[in-house]
Parts: sequence; C-alpha cells; structure tokens
Amino acid sequence: MTLEAGNILEGKVINITNFGAFVEVGGKTGLVHISEVADSYVKDIREHLKEQDVVKVKVLSVDDNGKMSLSIKQAMPPKRKSAKPIEIDWISEKRKTSSNNFEDIMSKFLKDSEERLQDVKKHQDVKNKKRSY
Repeated sequence: MTLEAGNILEGKVINITNFGAFVEVGGKTGLVHISEVADSYVKDIREHLKEQDVVKVKVLSVDDNGKMSLSIKQAMPPKRKSAKPIEIDWISEKRKTSSNNFEDIMSKFLKDSEERLQDVKKHQDVKNKKRSY
C-alpha cells in the first residue's frame, strides 16, 4: 500500500519524545503527535508506547518534503456504543436512600425550620437592642 493520506498501515515505533513518537512505515519515518496516540488525554506518552512497538497508524498527511503526519487513535476501530442505555429504577433507588416516609420527612423539616427561624429572631433582637443604646 502506498503512503497516501487516509491509508491505515502497520509501523514500528523507533523513537519517543515528549511531544510524540516517530514511527517507521514503509521505509519512511512519520510523527504521531501526542494528541493522536489515544482517545483519552495523554500526559506521558511512555505510558502508552515504547520503542520497537508495532502499531497500526493512519496516514493523516504527507507534505511535499515527504514528512508524514500519523495517528494511532484514528487507526483504531470506532468504539461500539451500547445497544440501549441502562435503565434505573428511580423509585427503588429513592427507597434505598430514604427509609423515612413523607410525614417523618416533613416533621423533621418543620422542626429544623422553626429552630432556624428562632435563631434568626434572637439575632435580630440582639441587633435591635444594641442599636437602641
């Protein structure tokens, strides 16, 4: 197969740098930029590749000087999406998190609200008394 944009070929990693990996394909060397190594963020390329690895690459471009831009992530088959989304039984999930019934929840809410309201009133009374002096 020729080295044309769009072709998927096998190559051997010959050198790794901080910004990418040089891969030999068909007797020529091309660069796989770090952003084209994997679908996820790649902080350290050495966690994904090592020298002498044989990888599939997609030829992204070949310029007039013969420089090749390659991609490993675009050479991978597309990830399959699950046939249908997962289903969640929200009612049973709610029961797991809350064993109280509605009346218990409301009485707790009212009690908390009354306590907060009393605290606010006390605070306002103290402020008003300080101002009157």
